[in-house]
Amino acid sequence: MEVGALNSIGGHGGTLPSAYQLQQNYPNPFNPKTTISYDLGVDAHVTLTIYNILGAAVKVLVDEYQSANNDYTVVWDGTDLNGLVVSSGVYFYRLSAGEFSETKKMMLMK
Repeated sequence: MEVGALNSIGGHGGTLPSAYQLQQNYPNPFNPKTTISYDLGVDAHVTLTIYNILGAAVKVLVDEYQSANNDYTVVWDGTDLNGLVVSSGVYFYRLSAGEFSETKKMMLMK
């Protein structure tokens, strides 16, 4: 089963992001933690939430107002809202900022 390519995120080479961009997490599959990077095109209230395969929220990683033109990086340690380690499987992460929303898939393997 192919989940996705392992991506390495590089810098923007000094240029500022002009649009929203949600990167694929890395490593993917992961164990025990993974990194999620994103860019904002404008200042906005941002939420970055992890969901299980059933669509239930597992953990909110970001829920705050953030400035545009910054590279943001968040690490998820594979725990849920209660701090418990989640099971192996497919998870989704969704970035919502203003009117922008994008979801990507990742896999936790133990």
